[in-house]
Amino acid sequence: MSIVGDDRAVALIDALVTETGSARNTDLLRALIESAVQLGRAGADRLDLKLARSALAEMTDAFRMFAPFKDVRKVTIFGSARTAPEDALYDRTRALARRFAEAGWMVVTGAGPGIMAAGNEGAGREMAIGINIRLPFEAQPNAWIADDEKLVEMKYFFTRKLMLMKESSGFLCLPGGFGTLDECFEVLTLLQTGKAEPAPVVLVEPPGERFWEGWQRFVTEQVYSRRLADPLDAALYRITDDVDAAVGEVLGFYGNYHSRRFVGKTMVIRLRHAPDEEACAELSGEFSDITTAKGIWRTGPFAVERASKDHLGLERVAMEFDRHHQGRLRQLIDALNALAAPPDAPSDVLA
Repeated sequence: MSIVGDDRAVALIDALVTETGSARNTDLLRALIESAVQLGRAGADRLDLKLARSALAEMTDAFRMFAPFKDVRKVTIFGSARTAPEDALYDRTRALARRFAEAGWMVVTGAGPGIMAAGNEGAGREMAIGINIRLPFEAQPNAWIADDEKLVEMKYFFTRKLMLMKESSGFLCLPGGFGTLDECFEVLTLLQTGKAEPAPVVLVEPPGERFWEGWQRFVTEQVYSRRLADPLDAALYRITDDVDAAVGEVLGFYGNYHSRRFVGKTMVIRLRHAPDEEACAELSGEFSDITTAKGIWRTGPFAVERASKDHLGLERVAMEFDRHHQGRLRQLIDALNALAAPPDAPSDVLA
């Protein structure tokens, strides 16, 4: 039974979906339209309707912009809009972005001034993506991404943060204020709760300073010590003041590990080189705290993966992950990367 609960309305919605010419995911298209109908029936006021409409429109624009680049790895750079071009941190960010672009990664920023401009500049026009926020100040995108087809502008921070995080395979956090700290904690929260796919996060220190070390002291003394978060969640991020180390942390995460997928209760980890049975047994013992007695085993593609042709050329291991200890999962991914010799160059695509 449709949530609309009205046969005539259902028929009209079905006709509208058919009229769009969409052949895929028609069930979800129907649900989107039904949700809009339900908003009207629930008596949502004009402000609520405007918010819902604007948020969906912004996401639509962003999805359309990202679509041509869905198979290219991306790194998002967070940092202060107030960092001046003559600041050493600006130059460091520009160098980081250039290194990723040279490795075939696109660089995503919030499209504003400061660190965001440095990221777009370092990446170059072809490899830069910008997601700007309209504010009473700092409203214009920086010169390195302005008027580019890979720029979208948004009214809401929540839709902007979604798109800054959804499409990226790695994250660099440079020093910044409330907004940067909010973005840093948001991505860590998504990783900690398993709401985002595993990804590397690097907190990049300013030259000769200890911005993130101060942050780490606070988290250790006031959060981990009170058991407000699992101390093992510290495995979800790295702190460094070295450009080479920051780039290596992100690219190295995908040296062997590729992606994962759940098939029922089983987590399938796709790899370029899967460990042999002896190594799987050792990993099963080392990570017995986050899996069942079945341990970690080699496997071929599952039936649902074959049906959708989901990365069939990759090797696999599988386990029944408890879905709670994400820091330990990161440690397992590090162990899987360490077991296999890295390829000559990290892959720049998701295929």
